[in-house]
Amino acid sequence: MILYFCLENLKTIEGKKHINEDPSASSRKLDHIKLAFQSAISVSSLDQRFSYEPMLAPLSGNRSLPTFNLGGKTMNYPIWISSMTGGTELANTINKRLAAICGKYKLGMGLGSCRQLLYSDEYLDDFSVRQYMPDQPLYANLGIAQVEQLLANGELSKIKELIIKLEADGLIVHVNPLQEWLQPEGDKILKSPIETIRELLVIADYPVIVKEVGQGFGKESLRQLLTLPLEAIDFAANGGTNFSKIELYRSDKIVQEVFEKISYLGHDAESMVLWTNQLIEEMPKVNAKNIIVSGGIKNFLDGYYFTQKVNMPSIYGMASGFLKYALESVEALEQFTELQLDGLKMANALLKLKDHE
Repeated sequence: MILYFCLENLKTIEGKKHINEDPSASSRKLDHIKLAFQSAISVSSLDQRFSYEPMLAPLSGNRSLPTFNLGGKTMNYPIWISSMTGGTELANTINKRLAAICGKYKLGMGLGSCRQLLYSDEYLDDFSVRQYMPDQPLYANLGIAQVEQLLANGELSKIKELIIKLEADGLIVHVNPLQEWLQPEGDKILKSPIETIRELLVIADYPVIVKEVGQGFGKESLRQLLTLPLEAIDFAANGGTNFSKIELYRSDKIVQEVFEKISYLGHDAESMVLWTNQLIEEMPKVNAKNIIVSGGIKNFLDGYYFTQKVNMPSIYGMASGFLKYALESVEALEQFTELQLDGLKMANALLKLKDHE
Protein backbone atom coordinates (compact mmCIF):
# COMPACT_ATOMS: atom_id res chain seq x y z
CA MET A 1 0.00 0.00 0.00
CA ILE A 2 2.85 2.39 0.87
CA LEU A 3 4.62 1.66 -2.40
CA TYR A 4 1.37 2.19 -4.34
CA PHE A 5 0.84 5.56 -2.62
CA CYS A 6 4.38 6.66 -3.50
CA LEU A 7 4.00 5.67 -7.12
CA GLU A 8 0.70 7.47 -7.49
CA ASN A 9 2.09 10.63 -5.93
CA LEU A 10 5.15 10.42 -8.15
CA LYS A 11 2.93 10.27 -11.23
CA THR A 12 1.21 13.43 -10.03
CA ILE A 13 4.53 15.18 -9.51
CA GLU A 14 5.69 14.08 -12.97
CA GLY A 15 2.90 16.16 -14.48
CA LYS A 16 4.29 19.37 -12.98
CA LYS A 17 7.36 20.08 -15.04
CA HIS A 18 9.63 22.98 -14.23
CA ILE A 19 11.76 24.83 -16.75
CA ASN A 20 15.07 23.94 -15.04
CA GLU A 21 14.08 20.41 -13.97
CA ASP A 22 16.52 17.56 -14.56
CA PRO A 23 14.88 15.85 -17.58
CA SER A 24 15.82 12.38 -16.28
CA ALA A 25 14.72 13.01 -12.69
CA SER A 26 11.24 11.51 -12.91
CA SER A 27 12.24 8.22 -14.50
CA ARG A 28 15.26 7.96 -12.23
CA LYS A 29 13.23 8.52 -9.07
CA LEU A 30 10.65 6.01 -10.22
CA ASP A 31 13.44 3.47 -10.66
CA HIS A 32 14.68 4.24 -7.17
CA ILE A 33 11.30 3.51 -5.64
CA LYS A 34 10.73 0.34 -7.61
CA LEU A 35 14.18 -1.02 -6.72
CA ALA A 36 14.38 0.17 -3.11
CA PHE A 37 13.29 -3.02 -1.40
CA GLN A 38 15.40 -5.41 -3.45
CA SER A 39 18.55 -3.32 -3.03
CA ALA A 40 18.95 -3.83 0.72
CA ILE A 41 22.34 -5.32 1.67
CA SER A 42 23.03 -7.53 4.66
CA VAL A 43 25.74 -6.12 6.94
CA SER A 44 27.36 -9.56 6.98
CA SER A 45 27.92 -9.21 3.22
CA LEU A 46 30.03 -6.04 3.48
CA ASP A 47 33.49 -6.21 1.91
CA GLN A 48 35.69 -5.92 4.98
CA ARG A 49 38.89 -5.29 3.03
CA PHE A 50 38.13 -1.64 2.39
CA SER A 51 37.32 1.59 4.13
CA TYR A 52 34.92 3.56 1.92
CA GLU A 53 35.97 7.23 1.98
CA PRO A 54 33.46 9.39 0.05
CA MET A 55 34.85 12.72 1.30
CA LEU A 56 38.43 12.60 0.05
CA ALA A 57 38.50 12.73 -3.76
CA PRO A 58 36.56 14.29 -6.63
CA LEU A 59 34.78 12.09 -9.14
CA SER A 60 34.97 14.64 -11.94
CA GLY A 61 37.91 15.88 -13.94
CA ASN A 62 41.04 13.75 -14.33
CA ARG A 63 40.21 10.14 -13.48
CA SER A 64 43.38 8.60 -14.89
CA LEU A 65 45.65 6.27 -12.93
CA PRO A 66 49.44 6.27 -12.59
CA THR A 67 51.15 4.49 -15.49
CA PHE A 68 53.25 1.37 -14.94
CA ASN A 69 56.56 0.42 -16.55
CA LEU A 70 57.25 -3.23 -17.32
CA GLY A 71 60.47 -4.07 -19.11
CA GLY A 72 60.74 -0.58 -20.57
CA LYS A 73 57.19 -0.51 -21.93
CA THR A 74 54.42 1.66 -20.47
CA MET A 75 51.02 0.37 -19.33
CA ASN A 76 48.23 2.87 -18.67
CA TYR A 77 46.53 0.49 -16.23
CA PRO A 78 47.97 -2.17 -13.88
CA ILE A 79 46.26 -5.05 -15.69
CA TRP A 80 48.01 -8.04 -17.24
CA ILE A 81 46.15 -10.37 -19.60
CA SER A 82 47.33 -13.95 -19.90
CA SER A 83 46.07 -15.71 -22.98
CA MET A 84 45.67 -19.45 -23.05
CA THR A 85 47.16 -21.26 -25.99
CA GLY A 86 47.73 -21.51 -29.72
CA GLY A 87 47.44 -24.07 -32.46
CA THR A 88 43.71 -23.85 -33.05
CA GLU A 89 41.48 -21.53 -35.02
CA LEU A 90 39.72 -20.50 -31.83
CA ALA A 91 43.00 -19.65 -30.06
CA ASN A 92 44.01 -17.54 -33.05
CA THR A 93 40.87 -15.43 -32.66
CA ILE A 94 41.23 -15.19 -28.87
CA ASN A 95 44.87 -14.07 -28.96
CA LYS A 96 44.21 -11.37 -31.52
CA ARG A 97 41.15 -10.02 -29.75
CA LEU A 98 43.02 -9.87 -26.44
CA ALA A 99 46.01 -8.20 -28.06
CA ALA A 100 43.76 -5.61 -29.69
CA ILE A 101 42.31 -4.82 -26.26
CA CYS A 102 45.83 -4.41 -24.87
CA GLY A 103 46.68 -2.05 -27.72
CA LYS A 104 43.53 0.04 -27.35
CA TYR A 105 43.66 0.44 -23.57
CA LYS A 106 47.45 0.15 -23.08
CA LEU A 107 47.57 -3.08 -21.06
CA GLY A 108 50.18 -5.87 -20.98
CA MET A 109 49.88 -9.43 -22.26
CA GLY A 110 51.54 -12.80 -21.86
CA LEU A 111 51.13 -15.35 -24.62
CA GLY A 112 50.18 -18.95 -23.99
CA SER A 113 52.86 -21.64 -24.25
CA CYS A 114 54.92 -21.06 -27.41
CA ARG A 115 56.57 -24.49 -27.31
CA GLN A 116 55.24 -25.40 -30.76
CA LEU A 117 57.14 -22.49 -32.29
CA LEU A 118 60.59 -23.71 -31.19
CA TYR A 119 60.78 -26.15 -34.09
CA SER A 120 57.99 -25.18 -36.50
CA ASP A 121 56.21 -22.05 -37.72
CA GLU A 122 52.99 -23.92 -38.49
CA TYR A 123 51.09 -22.07 -35.76
CA LEU A 124 53.08 -18.85 -35.82
CA ASP A 125 50.09 -16.79 -36.92
CA ASP A 126 48.19 -17.79 -33.75
CA PHE A 127 50.81 -16.01 -31.65
CA SER A 128 51.78 -13.15 -33.96
CA VAL A 129 49.89 -10.29 -32.35
CA ARG A 130 52.44 -7.47 -32.13
CA GLN A 131 50.64 -5.48 -34.84
CA TYR A 132 47.64 -5.18 -32.51
CA MET A 133 49.64 -3.83 -29.56
CA PRO A 134 52.68 -2.02 -30.98
CA ASP A 135 53.82 -0.24 -27.82
CA GLN A 136 52.67 -2.44 -24.94
CA PRO A 137 54.48 -5.23 -23.04
CA LEU A 138 54.17 -8.58 -24.84
CA TYR A 139 55.93 -11.71 -23.56
CA ALA A 140 56.54 -15.13 -25.10
CA ASN A 141 56.02 -18.17 -22.87
CA LEU A 142 57.82 -21.51 -22.38
CA GLY A 143 57.64 -24.20 -19.72
CA ILE A 144 60.47 -24.90 -17.30
CA ALA A 145 60.94 -28.35 -18.86
CA GLN A 146 61.56 -26.82 -22.28
CA VAL A 147 64.05 -24.29 -20.88
CA GLU A 148 65.86 -27.08 -19.03
CA GLN A 149 66.07 -29.15 -22.23
CA LEU A 150 67.29 -26.22 -24.33
CA LEU A 151 70.02 -25.53 -21.79
CA ALA A 152 71.07 -29.19 -21.75
CA ASN A 153 71.23 -29.30 -25.55
CA GLY A 154 73.08 -26.02 -25.92
CA GLU A 155 70.10 -24.58 -27.82
CA LEU A 156 69.22 -21.59 -25.67
CA SER A 157 69.60 -19.36 -28.73
CA LYS A 158 66.25 -20.75 -29.86
CA ILE A 159 64.57 -18.69 -27.12
CA LYS A 160 66.10 -15.48 -28.47
CA GLU A 161 65.02 -16.51 -31.97
CA LEU A 162 61.49 -17.09 -30.66
CA ILE A 163 61.37 -13.67 -29.01
CA ILE A 164 62.59 -11.98 -32.21
CA LYS A 165 60.14 -13.96 -34.34
CA LEU A 166 57.20 -12.86 -32.17
CA GLU A 167 58.56 -9.32 -31.70
CA ALA A 168 58.12 -9.98 -27.98
CA ASP A 169 59.74 -8.00 -25.18
CA GLY A 170 60.86 -10.96 -23.11
CA LEU A 171 60.12 -14.46 -21.86
CA ILE A 172 57.72 -15.94 -19.34
CA VAL A 173 58.88 -19.24 -17.87
CA HIS A 174 55.97 -21.17 -16.43
CA VAL A 175 56.95 -23.50 -13.60
CA ASN A 176 54.50 -26.40 -13.57
CA PRO A 177 55.88 -29.57 -11.92
CA LEU A 178 52.49 -30.64 -10.56
CA GLN A 179 50.85 -30.20 -13.96
CA GLU A 180 53.62 -32.21 -15.64
CA TRP A 181 53.25 -34.92 -12.97
CA LEU A 182 49.53 -35.29 -13.69
CA GLN A 183 49.64 -34.79 -17.44
CA PRO A 184 49.50 -38.07 -19.41
CA GLU A 185 52.07 -36.65 -21.85
CA GLY A 186 53.96 -34.76 -19.15
CA ASP A 187 57.66 -33.90 -19.40
CA LYS A 188 60.30 -34.89 -16.88
CA ILE A 189 61.90 -32.06 -14.92
CA LEU A 190 65.36 -33.33 -14.01
CA LYS A 191 66.74 -30.33 -12.07
CA SER A 192 65.20 -28.00 -9.54
CA PRO A 193 63.42 -25.18 -11.41
CA ILE A 194 65.31 -22.50 -9.47
CA GLU A 195 68.62 -23.93 -10.73
CA THR A 196 67.37 -23.81 -14.33
CA ILE A 197 66.15 -20.21 -13.93
CA ARG A 198 69.53 -19.16 -12.51
CA GLU A 199 71.33 -20.70 -15.50
CA LEU A 200 68.95 -18.99 -17.91
CA LEU A 201 69.49 -15.57 -16.32
CA VAL A 202 73.27 -15.84 -16.71
CA ILE A 203 72.81 -16.01 -20.48
CA ALA A 204 69.53 -14.17 -21.16
CA ASP A 205 69.79 -10.61 -22.47
CA TYR A 206 66.01 -10.13 -22.35
CA PRO A 207 63.58 -9.64 -19.44
CA VAL A 208 62.35 -12.83 -17.76
CA ILE A 209 59.11 -13.39 -15.83
CA VAL A 210 58.57 -16.56 -13.78
CA LYS A 211 55.04 -17.78 -13.11
CA GLU A 212 53.22 -20.79 -11.73
CA VAL A 213 50.15 -22.26 -13.43
CA GLY A 214 47.46 -22.33 -10.75
CA GLN A 215 49.03 -23.60 -7.53
CA GLY A 216 51.07 -20.54 -6.60
CA PHE A 217 54.48 -20.44 -4.85
CA GLY A 218 55.26 -21.33 -1.25
CA LYS A 219 57.22 -18.92 0.93
CA GLU A 220 60.61 -20.55 0.37
CA SER A 221 60.10 -20.62 -3.40
CA LEU A 222 59.24 -16.90 -3.27
CA ARG A 223 62.38 -16.27 -1.22
CA GLN A 224 64.54 -17.84 -3.92
CA LEU A 225 62.76 -16.00 -6.74
CA LEU A 226 63.05 -12.62 -5.04
CA THR A 227 66.86 -12.95 -5.02
CA LEU A 228 66.95 -13.19 -8.83
CA PRO A 229 67.00 -10.26 -11.30
CA LEU A 230 63.58 -11.09 -12.71
CA GLU A 231 61.37 -8.57 -14.47
CA ALA A 232 58.44 -9.98 -12.49
CA ILE A 233 57.19 -12.88 -10.40
CA ASP A 234 53.70 -13.90 -11.50
CA PHE A 235 51.90 -15.63 -8.62
CA ALA A 236 49.34 -17.68 -10.60
CA ALA A 237 47.93 -18.58 -7.20
CA ASN A 238 45.39 -21.27 -6.41
CA GLY A 239 41.92 -19.83 -6.89
CA GLY A 240 41.93 -19.15 -10.62
CA THR A 241 42.48 -21.33 -13.67
CA ASN A 242 44.27 -24.46 -12.45
CA PHE A 243 46.17 -26.42 -15.09
CA SER A 244 46.80 -29.37 -12.80
CA LYS A 245 43.05 -29.79 -12.47
CA ILE A 246 42.68 -29.41 -16.23
CA GLU A 247 45.07 -32.36 -16.65
CA LEU A 248 42.99 -34.45 -14.24
CA TYR A 249 39.91 -33.79 -16.34
CA ARG A 250 41.86 -35.15 -19.32
CA SER A 251 42.75 -38.38 -17.45
CA ASP A 252 40.78 -41.57 -16.97
CA LYS A 253 38.34 -42.08 -14.12
CA ILE A 254 40.69 -43.99 -11.81
CA VAL A 255 43.40 -41.32 -12.05
CA GLN A 256 40.82 -38.63 -11.32
CA GLU A 257 39.61 -40.47 -8.21
CA VAL A 258 43.12 -41.15 -6.84
CA PHE A 259 44.58 -37.69 -7.47
CA GLU A 260 41.44 -35.54 -7.12
CA LYS A 261 42.65 -33.83 -3.90
CA ILE A 262 46.06 -33.01 -5.39
CA SER A 263 44.68 -30.11 -7.41
CA TYR A 264 43.68 -28.37 -4.16
CA LEU A 265 47.28 -28.07 -3.03
CA GLY A 266 48.94 -24.70 -3.22
CA HIS A 267 48.57 -21.16 -1.95
CA ASP A 268 46.15 -18.31 -2.47
CA ALA A 269 47.10 -14.77 -3.46
CA GLU A 270 46.41 -13.42 0.05
CA SER A 271 49.02 -15.74 1.58
CA MET A 272 51.55 -14.99 -1.15
CA VAL A 273 51.21 -11.23 -0.69
CA LEU A 274 51.73 -11.68 3.06
CA TRP A 275 54.85 -13.81 2.51
CA THR A 276 56.25 -11.41 -0.08
CA ASN A 277 55.92 -8.51 2.35
CA GLN A 278 57.54 -10.53 5.12
CA LEU A 279 60.42 -11.57 2.88
CA ILE A 280 61.07 -8.00 1.76
CA GLU A 281 61.55 -7.11 5.43
CA GLU A 282 63.73 -10.14 6.15
CA MET A 283 65.99 -10.23 3.09
CA PRO A 284 69.08 -8.00 2.81
CA LYS A 285 68.37 -7.42 -0.89
CA VAL A 286 65.50 -8.06 -3.31
CA ASN A 287 66.51 -8.24 -6.97
CA ALA A 288 63.15 -9.02 -8.59
CA LYS A 289 61.58 -5.84 -9.94
CA ASN A 290 57.82 -6.41 -9.98
CA ILE A 291 54.98 -8.63 -8.86
CA ILE A 292 52.06 -9.79 -10.98
CA VAL A 293 49.30 -10.84 -8.60
CA SER A 294 47.18 -13.44 -10.36
CA GLY A 295 45.09 -16.46 -9.46
CA GLY A 296 41.55 -15.89 -8.24
CA ILE A 297 41.44 -12.23 -9.28
CA LYS A 298 37.79 -11.99 -10.27
CA ASN A 299 37.35 -8.23 -10.66
CA PHE A 300 38.85 -4.77 -10.21
CA LEU A 301 38.23 -4.82 -6.44
CA ASP A 302 40.42 -7.88 -6.02
CA GLY A 303 43.06 -6.36 -8.29
CA TYR A 304 43.05 -3.02 -6.49
CA TYR A 305 43.22 -4.71 -3.10
CA PHE A 306 46.25 -6.87 -3.84
CA THR A 307 48.26 -4.27 -5.76
CA GLN A 308 47.76 -1.84 -2.88
CA LYS A 309 48.66 -4.45 -0.29
CA VAL A 310 51.89 -5.88 -1.71
CA ASN A 311 54.96 -3.79 -0.87
CA MET A 312 56.53 -3.99 -4.32
CA PRO A 313 55.67 -2.40 -7.68
CA SER A 314 52.78 -4.55 -8.87
CA ILE A 315 50.07 -5.17 -11.41
CA TYR A 316 47.39 -7.83 -11.42
CA GLY A 317 46.65 -10.57 -13.89
CA MET A 318 43.28 -11.79 -15.11
CA ALA A 319 42.73 -14.57 -17.62
CA SER A 320 39.34 -16.28 -17.43
CA GLY A 321 37.35 -13.04 -17.13
CA PHE A 322 38.84 -11.65 -20.34
CA LEU A 323 38.72 -15.05 -22.02
CA LYS A 324 34.98 -15.37 -21.41
CA TYR A 325 34.20 -12.16 -23.28
CA ALA A 326 36.87 -12.70 -25.94
CA LEU A 327 34.97 -15.87 -26.85
CA GLU A 328 31.71 -13.92 -27.06
CA SER A 329 32.51 -10.93 -29.29
CA VAL A 330 34.78 -7.94 -29.76
CA GLU A 331 32.02 -5.65 -28.47
CA ALA A 332 31.48 -7.68 -25.30
CA LEU A 333 35.22 -7.78 -24.63
CA GLU A 334 35.54 -4.02 -25.04
CA GLN A 335 32.58 -3.36 -22.75
CA PHE A 336 33.97 -5.71 -20.09
CA THR A 337 37.38 -4.04 -20.28
CA GLU A 338 36.00 -0.51 -20.06
CA LEU A 339 33.92 -1.44 -17.02
CA GLN A 340 36.95 -2.98 -15.31
CA LEU A 341 38.98 0.18 -15.94
CA ASP A 342 36.19 2.45 -14.76
CA GLY A 343 35.80 0.37 -11.61
CA LEU A 344 39.53 0.57 -10.96
CA LYS A 345 39.40 4.37 -11.19
CA MET A 346 36.48 4.39 -8.76
CA ALA A 347 38.35 2.17 -6.30
CA ASN A 348 41.42 4.38 -6.52
CA ALA A 349 39.32 7.46 -5.71
CA LEU A 350 37.07 6.14 -2.95
CA LEU A 351 38.64 3.13 -1.24
CA LYS A 352 41.44 2.71 1.29
CA LEU A 353 42.68 -0.62 2.60
CA LYS A 354 41.63 -1.09 6.22
CA ASP A 355 44.87 -2.76 7.28
CA HIS A 356 46.85 0.16 5.78
CA GLU A 357 45.07 2.86 7.79
